Amino acid sequence: MFTDEERIKGSAKLPAHSRHSHAPLKLLAEMAAEHGRELVALFYDTLLRDQEAAQFLNHAVVQERLSSSLIEWLTQLFFGQDIRDSPEKQARQKIIGEVHARIKIPVHLVMTGALVIKTRLAELLQGQAVDPLVGIRALQLADARMDTAVMLISQSYVKDTTARARLDEAYRLFSLDQDAAVDKETQRASLMEWSQNTLFALLQAGPGGGLLRLGDSAFGLWLRHRAQFMFEQSAQFSTVVRLVERIDEMLLPELDAPRKRQDGSSALADLRAAVDEISFLVADLFQTLSTMEGGRDPLTRALNRRFLPAILGREVTFAKENGTALSVMLVDIDHFKAINDRHGHQVGDEVLRQVAQVIVGNVRATDFVFRYGGEEFLIVLVETGIEAAANIAERIRADMEGHIFETGSSGGLSVTASIGIALHSGHPDQKFLIKAADEALYRAKAAGRNTVELAPIYGEGGKGIWPLAT
Repeated sequence: MFTDEERIKGSAKLPAHSRHSHAPLKLLAEMAAEHGRELVALFYDTLLRDQEAAQFLNHAVVQERLSSSLIEWLTQLFFGQDIRDSPEKQARQKIIGEVHARIKIPVHLVMTGALVIKTRLAELLQGQAVDPLVGIRALQLADARMDTAVMLISQSYVKDTTARARLDEAYRLFSLDQDAAVDKETQRASLMEWSQNTLFALLQAGPGGGLLRLGDSAFGLWLRHRAQFMFEQSAQFSTVVRLVERIDEMLLPELDAPRKRQDGSSALADLRAAVDEISFLVADLFQTLSTMEGGRDPLTRALNRRFLPAILGREVTFAKENGTALSVMLVDIDHFKAINDRHGHQVGDEVLRQVAQVIVGNVRATDFVFRYGGEEFLIVLVETGIEAAANIAERIRADMEGHIFETGSSGGLSVTASIGIALHSGHPDQKFLIKAADEALYRAKAAGRNTVELAPIYGEGGKGIWPLAT
Protein backbone atom coordinates (compact mmCIF):
# COMPACT_ATOMS: atom_id res chain seq x y z
CA MET A 1 0.00 0.00 0.00
CA PHE A 2 1.24 3.50 -0.81
CA THR A 3 1.30 5.56 2.35
CA ASP A 4 4.40 7.73 2.06
CA GLU A 5 3.60 11.39 1.42
CA GLU A 6 6.87 12.05 -0.37
CA ARG A 7 6.09 9.26 -2.78
CA ILE A 8 2.79 11.00 -3.53
CA LYS A 9 4.45 14.32 -4.21
CA GLY A 10 7.15 12.70 -6.27
CA SER A 11 4.66 11.00 -8.55
CA ALA A 12 2.87 14.31 -9.05
CA LYS A 13 6.02 15.83 -10.58
CA LEU A 14 6.25 13.32 -13.42
CA PRO A 15 6.05 14.77 -16.93
CA ALA A 16 2.57 14.98 -18.41
CA HIS A 17 3.26 12.46 -21.20
CA SER A 18 4.46 9.97 -18.59
CA ARG A 19 1.53 10.50 -16.26
CA HIS A 20 -1.10 10.04 -18.93
CA SER A 21 -0.04 6.48 -19.61
CA HIS A 22 -0.44 5.43 -15.99
CA ALA A 23 -3.15 3.15 -14.63
CA PRO A 24 -6.43 4.83 -13.55
CA LEU A 25 -5.76 4.46 -9.83
CA LYS A 26 -2.25 5.91 -10.19
CA LEU A 27 -3.69 8.80 -12.18
CA LEU A 28 -6.24 9.52 -9.42
CA ALA A 29 -3.54 9.55 -6.77
CA GLU A 30 -1.48 12.00 -8.80
CA MET A 31 -4.50 14.23 -9.34
CA ALA A 32 -5.16 14.27 -5.60
CA ALA A 33 -1.53 15.20 -4.94
CA GLU A 34 -1.50 17.98 -7.56
CA HIS A 35 -4.93 19.45 -6.86
CA GLY A 36 -5.52 18.35 -3.26
CA ARG A 37 -5.57 21.84 -1.79
CA GLU A 38 -8.00 23.08 -4.43
CA LEU A 39 -10.33 20.11 -3.86
CA VAL A 40 -10.17 20.57 -0.09
CA ALA A 41 -10.94 24.28 -0.44
CA LEU A 42 -14.06 23.44 -2.47
CA PHE A 43 -15.14 20.89 0.15
CA TYR A 44 -14.54 23.32 3.02
CA ASP A 45 -16.38 26.17 1.25
CA THR A 46 -19.38 23.85 0.84
CA LEU A 47 -19.49 23.24 4.59
CA LEU A 48 -19.10 26.94 5.41
CA ARG A 49 -22.19 27.82 3.36
CA ASP A 50 -24.29 26.09 6.00
CA GLN A 51 -24.91 28.44 8.95
CA GLU A 52 -25.21 25.58 11.45
CA ALA A 53 -21.93 23.99 10.37
CA ALA A 54 -20.10 27.30 10.00
CA GLN A 55 -20.32 28.09 13.72
CA PHE A 56 -18.43 24.88 14.46
CA LEU A 57 -15.87 25.30 11.67
CA ASN A 58 -14.67 28.86 12.23
CA HIS A 59 -12.24 27.88 14.97
CA ALA A 60 -8.61 28.25 13.89
CA VAL A 61 -7.58 24.80 15.14
CA VAL A 62 -10.50 23.15 13.30
CA GLN A 63 -9.66 24.90 10.04
CA GLU A 64 -6.00 24.02 10.27
CA ARG A 65 -6.53 20.38 11.16
CA LEU A 66 -9.50 19.85 8.86
CA SER A 67 -7.63 21.04 5.79
CA SER A 68 -4.61 18.83 6.39
CA SER A 69 -6.80 15.88 7.35
CA LEU A 70 -8.88 16.21 4.18
CA ILE A 71 -5.79 16.24 1.97
CA GLU A 72 -4.47 13.14 3.73
CA TRP A 73 -7.92 11.51 3.44
CA LEU A 74 -8.03 12.06 -0.32
CA THR A 75 -4.52 10.79 -1.00
CA GLN A 76 -4.96 7.72 1.19
CA LEU A 77 -8.34 7.01 -0.40
CA PHE A 78 -6.84 6.85 -3.89
CA PHE A 79 -3.70 4.95 -2.95
CA GLY A 80 -3.25 1.23 -2.58
CA GLN A 81 -5.82 -1.24 -1.33
CA ASP A 82 -9.51 -0.67 -2.01
CA ILE A 83 -11.34 0.62 1.06
CA ARG A 84 -13.71 -2.36 0.91
CA ASP A 85 -10.74 -4.68 1.44
CA SER A 86 -8.93 -2.61 4.06
CA PRO A 87 -10.11 -2.82 7.71
CA GLU A 88 -7.68 -0.02 8.54
CA LYS A 89 -9.24 2.36 6.01
CA GLN A 90 -12.75 1.34 7.09
CA ALA A 91 -11.91 2.04 10.73
CA ARG A 92 -10.66 5.50 9.80
CA GLN A 93 -13.93 6.39 8.04
CA LYS A 94 -15.85 5.37 11.17
CA ILE A 95 -13.68 7.63 13.32
CA ILE A 96 -14.31 10.51 10.90
CA GLY A 97 -18.05 9.92 11.22
CA GLU A 98 -17.84 9.96 15.02
CA VAL A 99 -15.92 13.25 14.99
CA HIS A 100 -18.46 14.84 12.62
CA ALA A 101 -21.29 13.71 14.90
CA ARG A 102 -19.49 15.05 17.96
CA ILE A 103 -18.93 18.52 16.50
CA LYS A 104 -22.37 18.48 14.85
CA ILE A 105 -21.46 18.78 11.18
CA PRO A 106 -24.59 17.56 9.34
CA VAL A 107 -23.84 14.39 7.39
CA HIS A 108 -25.67 15.68 4.31
CA LEU A 109 -23.03 18.42 4.02
CA VAL A 110 -20.29 15.80 3.96
CA MET A 111 -22.15 14.08 1.10
CA THR A 112 -22.51 17.40 -0.72
CA GLY A 113 -18.82 18.16 -0.25
CA ALA A 114 -17.88 14.73 -1.61
CA LEU A 115 -20.06 15.36 -4.66
CA VAL A 116 -18.29 18.70 -5.24
CA ILE A 117 -14.91 16.94 -5.14
CA LYS A 118 -16.04 14.24 -7.59
CA THR A 119 -17.45 16.87 -9.96
CA ARG A 120 -14.20 18.82 -9.92
CA LEU A 121 -12.18 15.63 -10.41
CA ALA A 122 -14.24 14.86 -13.51
CA GLU A 123 -13.50 18.34 -14.87
CA LEU A 124 -9.78 17.93 -14.18
CA LEU A 125 -9.70 14.53 -15.85
CA GLN A 126 -11.38 15.97 -18.93
CA GLY A 127 -8.60 18.52 -19.15
CA GLN A 128 -5.93 15.81 -19.28
CA ALA A 129 -4.80 14.29 -22.58
CA VAL A 130 -5.40 10.74 -21.39
CA ASP A 131 -6.84 7.70 -23.05
CA PRO A 132 -10.65 8.16 -22.73
CA LEU A 133 -10.99 4.64 -21.31
CA VAL A 134 -8.37 5.41 -18.65
CA GLY A 135 -10.19 8.62 -17.74
CA ILE A 136 -13.56 6.86 -17.51
CA ARG A 137 -12.10 4.09 -15.40
CA ALA A 138 -10.39 6.63 -13.12
CA LEU A 139 -13.70 8.45 -12.61
CA GLN A 140 -15.47 5.17 -11.84
CA LEU A 141 -12.83 4.33 -9.26
CA ALA A 142 -13.14 7.78 -7.69
CA ASP A 143 -16.93 7.38 -7.45
CA ALA A 144 -16.69 3.88 -5.95
CA ARG A 145 -14.04 4.72 -3.38
CA MET A 146 -15.52 8.03 -2.29
CA ASP A 147 -19.06 6.64 -2.14
CA THR A 148 -17.87 3.74 0.02
CA ALA A 149 -16.01 6.11 2.32
CA VAL A 150 -18.99 8.46 2.67
CA MET A 151 -21.28 5.48 3.31
CA LEU A 152 -19.06 4.31 6.20
CA ILE A 153 -18.80 7.86 7.54
CA SER A 154 -22.59 8.22 7.40
CA GLN A 155 -23.19 4.90 9.17
CA SER A 156 -20.83 5.87 11.97
CA TYR A 157 -22.32 9.37 12.15
CA VAL A 158 -25.87 8.06 12.49
CA LYS A 159 -24.87 5.46 15.09
CA ASP A 160 -22.99 7.99 17.21
CA THR A 161 -25.70 10.64 16.89
CA THR A 162 -28.40 8.13 17.85
CA ALA A 163 -26.42 6.96 20.87
CA ARG A 164 -25.92 10.54 22.04
CA ALA A 165 -29.60 11.38 21.54
CA ARG A 166 -30.60 8.37 23.62
CA LEU A 167 -28.12 9.31 26.32
CA ASP A 168 -29.55 12.83 26.36
CA GLU A 169 -33.02 11.40 26.78
CA ALA A 170 -31.84 9.05 29.53
CA TYR A 171 -30.39 12.01 31.39
CA ARG A 172 -33.64 13.90 30.94
CA LEU A 173 -35.57 10.99 32.43
CA PHE A 174 -33.24 10.91 35.40
CA SER A 175 -33.60 14.66 35.80
CA LEU A 176 -37.36 14.24 36.26
CA ASP A 177 -36.49 12.56 39.58
CA GLN A 178 -39.03 9.80 39.10
CA ASP A 179 -39.56 7.31 41.90
CA ALA A 180 -37.65 4.23 40.73
CA ALA A 181 -39.09 2.06 43.53
CA VAL A 182 -42.67 2.80 42.44
CA ASP A 183 -41.82 2.28 38.78
CA LYS A 184 -40.19 -1.06 39.58
CA GLU A 185 -43.24 -2.38 41.41
CA THR A 186 -45.56 -1.05 38.70
CA GLN A 187 -43.71 -2.91 35.94
CA ARG A 188 -43.37 -6.14 37.93
CA ALA A 189 -47.10 -5.97 38.67
CA SER A 190 -47.77 -5.38 34.97
CA LEU A 191 -45.72 -8.46 34.11
CA MET A 192 -47.57 -10.59 36.69
CA GLU A 193 -50.93 -9.31 35.43
CA TRP A 194 -50.07 -10.36 31.87
CA SER A 195 -48.94 -13.76 33.16
CA GLN A 196 -52.19 -14.32 35.09
CA ASN A 197 -54.35 -13.15 32.19
CA THR A 198 -52.52 -15.55 29.88
CA LEU A 199 -53.09 -18.43 32.30
CA PHE A 200 -56.79 -17.58 32.72
CA ALA A 201 -57.19 -17.36 28.94
CA LEU A 202 -55.76 -20.86 28.59
CA LEU A 203 -57.99 -22.25 31.36
CA GLN A 204 -61.19 -20.58 30.18
CA ALA A 205 -60.95 -20.44 26.38
CA GLY A 206 -58.36 -23.15 25.83
CA PRO A 207 -55.85 -23.27 22.98
CA GLY A 208 -56.66 -21.25 19.90
CA GLY A 209 -58.18 -18.42 21.88
CA GLY A 210 -55.63 -15.89 20.69
CA LEU A 211 -53.17 -15.11 23.46
CA LEU A 212 -51.95 -11.55 23.99
CA ARG A 213 -48.26 -11.25 23.19
CA LEU A 214 -46.09 -9.98 26.04
CA GLY A 215 -44.56 -7.45 23.66
CA ASP A 216 -48.04 -5.99 23.05
CA SER A 217 -48.88 -5.70 26.74
CA ALA A 218 -48.37 -2.68 29.01
CA PHE A 219 -45.09 -4.24 30.11
CA GLY A 220 -43.94 -4.56 26.49
CA LEU A 221 -44.87 -0.95 25.84
CA TRP A 222 -42.79 0.16 28.83
CA LEU A 223 -39.90 -2.04 27.72
CA ARG A 224 -39.77 -0.42 24.29
CA HIS A 225 -40.29 3.20 25.20
CA ARG A 226 -38.93 3.72 28.72
CA ALA A 227 -36.61 0.86 29.57
CA GLN A 228 -34.98 1.23 26.14
CA PHE A 229 -33.55 4.58 27.26
CA MET A 230 -32.99 3.72 30.89
CA PHE A 231 -31.15 0.41 30.53
CA GLU A 232 -30.07 0.16 26.88
CA GLN A 233 -26.38 -0.53 27.50
CA SER A 234 -27.08 -3.11 30.21
CA ALA A 235 -26.54 -6.83 29.60
CA GLN A 236 -29.59 -7.61 31.76
CA PHE A 237 -31.79 -5.44 29.55
CA SER A 238 -30.64 -7.33 26.44
CA THR A 239 -31.48 -10.60 28.19
CA VAL A 240 -34.98 -9.33 29.05
CA VAL A 241 -35.56 -8.39 25.40
CA ARG A 242 -34.46 -11.85 24.24
CA LEU A 243 -36.72 -13.54 26.80
CA VAL A 244 -39.73 -11.51 25.67
CA GLU A 245 -39.00 -12.46 22.05
CA ARG A 246 -38.72 -16.13 23.03
CA ILE A 247 -42.07 -15.99 24.84
CA ASP A 248 -43.83 -14.28 21.94
CA GLU A 249 -42.22 -16.19 19.07
CA MET A 250 -41.89 -19.69 20.55
CA LEU A 251 -43.75 -20.36 23.80
CA LEU A 252 -47.06 -18.60 23.16
CA PRO A 253 -47.58 -20.15 19.69
CA GLU A 254 -46.87 -23.56 21.22
CA LEU A 255 -49.39 -22.98 24.01
CA ASP A 256 -51.98 -21.69 21.54
CA ALA A 257 -51.51 -24.74 19.29
CA PRO A 258 -50.24 -27.40 21.70
CA ARG A 259 -48.12 -30.23 20.47
CA LYS A 260 -46.39 -32.92 22.44
CA ARG A 261 -42.71 -32.41 23.00
CA GLN A 262 -40.47 -35.42 22.52
CA ASP A 263 -38.52 -34.66 25.69
CA GLY A 264 -41.69 -34.48 27.77
CA SER A 265 -41.08 -30.88 28.86
CA SER A 266 -43.90 -28.39 29.20
CA ALA A 267 -44.21 -25.08 27.35
CA LEU A 268 -46.19 -23.77 30.31
CA ALA A 269 -43.33 -24.57 32.69
CA ASP A 270 -40.91 -22.84 30.33
CA LEU A 271 -43.20 -19.80 30.21
CA ARG A 272 -43.32 -19.60 33.99
CA ALA A 273 -39.53 -19.89 34.21
CA ALA A 274 -39.07 -17.15 31.57
CA VAL A 275 -41.50 -14.81 33.35
CA ASP A 276 -39.77 -15.42 36.69
CA GLU A 277 -36.40 -14.66 35.12
CA ILE A 278 -37.72 -11.44 33.55
CA SER A 279 -39.14 -10.38 36.92
CA PHE A 280 -35.81 -11.03 38.61
CA LEU A 281 -33.86 -9.14 35.94
CA VAL A 282 -36.20 -6.15 36.06
CA ALA A 283 -35.71 -5.96 39.83
CA ASP A 284 -31.95 -6.14 39.32
CA LEU A 285 -32.05 -3.37 36.70
CA PHE A 286 -33.97 -1.10 39.04
CA GLN A 287 -31.58 -1.91 41.85
CA THR A 288 -28.74 -0.65 39.68
CA LEU A 289 -30.81 2.41 38.81
CA SER A 290 -31.56 3.21 42.45
CA THR A 291 -27.87 2.81 43.24
CA MET A 292 -27.08 5.45 40.65
CA GLU A 293 -29.76 7.70 42.22
CA GLY A 294 -30.46 10.06 39.42
CA GLY A 295 -27.08 9.65 37.79
CA ARG A 296 -24.87 10.02 40.88
CA ASP A 297 -21.98 7.85 41.95
CA PRO A 298 -23.20 6.07 45.13
CA LEU A 299 -19.88 6.49 46.98
CA THR A 300 -18.92 10.11 46.28
CA ARG A 301 -22.33 11.55 45.28
CA ALA A 302 -20.60 13.06 42.24
CA LEU A 303 -22.34 12.79 38.88
CA ASN A 304 -21.89 9.55 36.98
CA ARG A 305 -19.43 9.78 34.08
CA ARG A 306 -21.92 8.35 31.57
CA PHE A 307 -23.75 11.69 31.60
CA LEU A 308 -20.61 13.72 30.88
CA PRO A 309 -21.04 13.80 27.06
CA ALA A 310 -24.63 15.08 27.35
CA ILE A 311 -23.87 17.75 29.97
CA LEU A 312 -20.51 18.96 28.67
CA GLY A 313 -21.76 18.93 25.08
CA ARG A 314 -24.65 21.14 26.11
CA GLU A 315 -22.36 23.53 27.99
CA VAL A 316 -19.88 23.75 25.08
CA THR A 317 -22.76 24.66 22.76
CA PHE A 318 -24.11 27.20 25.24
CA ALA A 319 -20.69 28.83 25.68
CA LYS A 320 -20.18 29.06 21.92
CA GLU A 321 -23.64 30.44 21.17
CA ASN A 322 -23.64 32.96 24.02
CA GLY A 323 -19.97 33.94 24.09
CA THR A 324 -19.55 32.90 27.74
CA ALA A 325 -16.50 31.37 29.37
CA LEU A 326 -16.30 27.68 30.22
CA SER A 327 -13.52 25.85 32.05
CA VAL A 328 -12.86 22.20 32.82
CA MET A 329 -10.79 20.98 35.76
CA LEU A 330 -9.35 17.51 36.35
CA VAL A 331 -8.46 16.64 39.95
CA ASP A 332 -6.37 13.54 40.64
CA ILE A 333 -5.55 12.29 44.15
CA ASP A 334 -1.79 11.93 44.57
CA HIS A 335 -0.43 8.45 45.36
CA PHE A 336 -3.91 7.02 45.81
CA LYS A 337 -2.75 3.48 45.01
CA ALA A 338 -0.38 3.67 47.98
CA ILE A 339 -3.34 4.55 50.22
CA ASN A 340 -5.25 1.49 49.05
CA ASP A 341 -2.20 -0.76 49.33
CA ARG A 342 -1.25 0.45 52.82
CA HIS A 343 -4.65 0.94 54.45
CA GLY A 344 -7.06 -1.10 52.32
CA HIS A 345 -9.83 -0.24 49.89
CA GLN A 346 -12.34 0.64 52.61
CA VAL A 347 -10.07 3.47 53.76
CA GLY A 348 -9.50 4.41 50.12
CA ASP A 349 -13.26 4.69 49.60
CA GLU A 350 -13.59 6.93 52.64
CA VAL A 351 -10.83 9.19 51.30
CA LEU A 352 -12.62 9.41 47.95
CA ARG A 353 -15.88 10.34 49.67
CA GLN A 354 -14.23 13.13 51.66
CA VAL A 355 -12.27 14.41 48.64
CA ALA A 356 -15.58 14.78 46.81
CA GLN A 357 -16.92 16.79 49.75
CA VAL A 358 -13.90 19.13 49.62
CA ILE A 359 -14.40 19.66 45.87
CA VAL A 360 -18.16 20.26 46.14
CA GLY A 361 -17.54 22.68 49.00
CA ASN A 362 -15.38 24.84 46.75
CA VAL A 363 -17.59 25.05 43.63
CA ARG A 364 -21.01 26.52 42.97
CA ALA A 365 -24.28 24.64 42.83
CA THR A 366 -24.43 25.47 39.10
CA ASP A 367 -21.14 23.68 38.37
CA PHE A 368 -20.96 19.96 37.60
CA VAL A 369 -18.73 17.55 39.53
CA PHE A 370 -18.18 14.11 37.93
CA ARG A 371 -16.51 10.97 39.23
CA TYR A 372 -14.28 10.67 36.16
CA GLY A 373 -12.10 7.70 37.08
CA GLY A 374 -10.98 5.66 40.08
CA GLU A 375 -9.39 8.60 41.89
CA GLU A 376 -10.11 11.34 39.34
CA PHE A 377 -12.81 13.99 39.38
CA LEU A 378 -13.80 16.23 36.48
CA ILE A 379 -15.41 19.59 37.21
CA VAL A 380 -17.27 21.62 34.60
CA LEU A 381 -17.11 25.28 35.69
CA VAL A 382 -19.83 27.15 33.80
CA GLU A 383 -19.35 30.82 32.86
CA THR A 384 -15.92 30.72 34.46
CA GLY A 385 -12.76 32.17 32.91
CA ILE A 386 -9.27 30.79 33.35
CA GLU A 387 -8.23 33.09 36.21
CA ALA A 388 -11.35 32.33 38.23
CA ALA A 389 -10.90 28.61 37.50
CA ALA A 390 -7.27 28.81 38.66
CA ASN A 391 -8.40 30.44 41.91
CA ILE A 392 -10.98 27.71 42.51
CA ALA A 393 -8.39 25.03 41.77
CA GLU A 394 -5.93 26.58 44.19
CA ARG A 395 -8.59 26.67 46.91
CA ILE A 396 -9.32 22.99 46.35
CA ARG A 397 -5.62 22.12 46.37
CA ALA A 398 -5.00 24.10 49.57
CA ASP A 399 -8.08 22.69 51.33
CA MET A 400 -7.01 19.16 50.40
CA GLU A 401 -3.50 19.77 51.69
CA GLY A 402 -4.74 21.18 54.99
CA HIS A 403 -7.54 18.65 55.52
CA ILE A 404 -7.16 15.70 57.88
CA PHE A 405 -9.01 12.78 56.30
CA GLU A 406 -10.64 10.77 59.09
CA THR A 407 -10.59 7.06 58.28
CA GLY A 408 -11.65 5.35 61.47
CA SER A 409 -9.17 2.82 62.82
CA SER A 410 -6.44 4.07 60.45
CA GLY A 411 -6.54 7.50 62.07
CA GLY A 412 -6.22 10.74 60.15
CA LEU A 413 -4.48 10.84 56.78
CA SER A 414 -2.94 13.72 54.85
CA VAL A 415 -3.84 13.69 51.18
CA THR A 416 -2.89 16.00 48.31
CA ALA A 417 -4.13 16.38 44.75
CA SER A 418 -2.80 17.49 41.38
CA ILE A 419 -5.05 19.62 39.18
CA GLY A 420 -5.13 20.45 35.48
CA ILE A 421 -7.33 23.22 34.04
CA ALA A 422 -8.37 24.03 30.48
CA LEU A 423 -10.41 26.94 29.13
CA HIS A 424 -12.86 26.37 26.29
CA SER A 425 -11.34 28.34 23.43
CA GLY A 426 -14.08 27.83 20.86
CA HIS A 427 -13.22 24.33 19.64
CA PRO A 428 -16.53 22.48 19.20
CA ASP A 429 -15.30 19.02 20.19
CA GLN A 430 -15.64 18.46 23.93
CA LYS A 431 -12.89 15.83 23.83
CA PHE A 432 -10.44 18.55 22.77
CA LEU A 433 -11.23 20.42 25.98
CA ILE A 434 -10.91 17.33 28.19
CA LYS A 435 -7.64 16.34 26.51
CA ALA A 436 -6.21 19.81 27.19
CA ALA A 437 -7.12 19.53 30.87
CA ASP A 438 -5.67 16.02 31.01
CA GLU A 439 -2.37 17.21 29.52
CA ALA A 440 -2.26 20.02 32.09
CA LEU A 441 -2.88 17.43 34.83
CA TYR A 442 -0.01 15.34 33.48
CA ARG A 443 2.28 18.37 33.75
CA ALA A 444 1.11 18.92 37.34
CA LYS A 445 2.06 15.33 38.16
CA ALA A 446 5.42 15.70 36.43
CA ALA A 447 6.09 18.94 38.34
CA GLY A 448 6.06 17.07 41.65
CA ARG A 449 2.30 16.76 42.39
CA ASN A 450 0.21 18.86 44.78
CA THR A 451 0.15 21.65 42.23
CA VAL A 452 -2.10 23.32 39.64
CA GLU A 453 -1.25 23.58 35.94
CA LEU A 454 -3.10 25.45 33.20
CA ALA A 455 -3.51 24.35 29.61
CA PRO A 456 -2.52 26.90 26.94
CA ILE A 457 -5.29 29.00 25.42
CA TYR A 458 -5.40 28.70 21.64
CA GLY A 459 -5.33 31.96 19.74
CA GLU A 460 -5.39 32.70 16.03
CA GLY A 461 -3.88 29.96 13.91
CA GLY A 462 -4.12 27.53 16.81
CA LYS A 463 -1.00 28.91 18.54
CA GLY A 464 -0.83 28.35 22.26
CA ILE A 465 -0.78 31.37 24.55
CA TRP A 466 -0.12 30.76 28.24
CA PRO A 467 -2.71 32.83 30.12
CA LEU A 468 -0.95 32.92 33.47
CA ALA A 469 2.46 32.15 34.88
CA THR A 470 2.35 28.62 36.28
